[in-house]
Amino acid sequence: MSDSTPITPNSNPAEAVDSVNTSEEITAIADRSAKTRQLLGMKGAAPGETSIWKIRLQLMKPITWIPLIWGVVCGAASSGNYTWTLENVLKAAACMLLSGPLLAGYTQTLNDFYDREIDAINEPYRPIPSGAISVPQVITQIVVLLLSGIALAFVLDLWAGHDFPNVTGLAIFGTFIAYIYSAPPLKLKQNGWLGNYALGASYIALPWWAGHALFGELNWKIVVLTLIYSLAGLGIAIVNDFKSVEGDRQLGLQSLPVMFGVNTAAWICVVMIDLFQGLIAAYLVSIHENLYAAILVLLILPQITFQDMYFLRDPLKNDVKYQASAQPFLVLGMLVTGLALGHAGV
Repeated sequence: MSDSTPITPNSNPAEAVDSVNTSEEITAIADRSAKTRQLLGMKGAAPGETSIWKIRLQLMKPITWIPLIWGVVCGAASSGNYTWTLENVLKAAACMLLSGPLLAGYTQTLNDFYDREIDAINEPYRPIPSGAISVPQVITQIVVLLLSGIALAFVLDLWAGHDFPNVTGLAIFGTFIAYIYSAPPLKLKQNGWLGNYALGASYIALPWWAGHALFGELNWKIVVLTLIYSLAGLGIAIVNDFKSVEGDRQLGLQSLPVMFGVNTAAWICVVMIDLFQGLIAAYLVSIHENLYAAILVLLILPQITFQDMYFLRDPLKNDVKYQASAQPFLVLGMLVTGLALGHAGV
């Protein structure tokens, strides 16, 4: 007869109860986190949302609105004409609504519509591949956001007293770029370089131009400088490709991690981010905005630190952690640059 391990009753039932409660609390926190990620359109979300309005919001990926809203702030700063009046605050808020919820929301919904097959592989919890929303409902959302954005842009031109509808022109141009980025036959995102640069410019240059045009005269120097800055944005856009490597390979999309391999693409990414911010800092020195240039360089240094700590060591695992750590310094650098350009009267 074999020996058996005796079952010893728990001498402290309170500890067992506490352990169960702690486990339940951890599960509840994880569930809330997954639902928050789902609503914001972030990696690591969970399916199961039933509210159609929350599903529509998830399609618009609110987490992506932040850099566009910030770009408007940078453009207003670079105009050199922004003052803290109630009217200007309302104008800026309307321009943020245009760039963020409306046109970024349009772009993200359109992208999800054309990416529904690849999302079924990479992010099956997304609203369309999960079946949470029908295709006709998605198309309606795209049209409503597009028309609302163009209408608001026209209102802003009237409000600013523009002889030529600059903001409306930028809105139409931006929606066109969004379309050819996501939709066939061009589908720029199939090309790692063109697609990522289109994305970087859309997130940095376009809202910057809109904010600048709303409060000042948009000129070629601002256009060129922000397009150069957008090359740093290209690097940021590459970061987003690492979460989709497997699906991109299966569907033949030529993202940079697919073209060059994960490690080489990670180095391309960080060099682009650091190099072009450095060039902007050098330009600020050339126009004698030395203090702003020094602040920009100081903001680049922690980005390099986080690149070494997280991204270069494991870009597939640490892409989100790197973005959360480093991007605040990048966007602060954008504002520093905007203030410098406004101060210099560029």
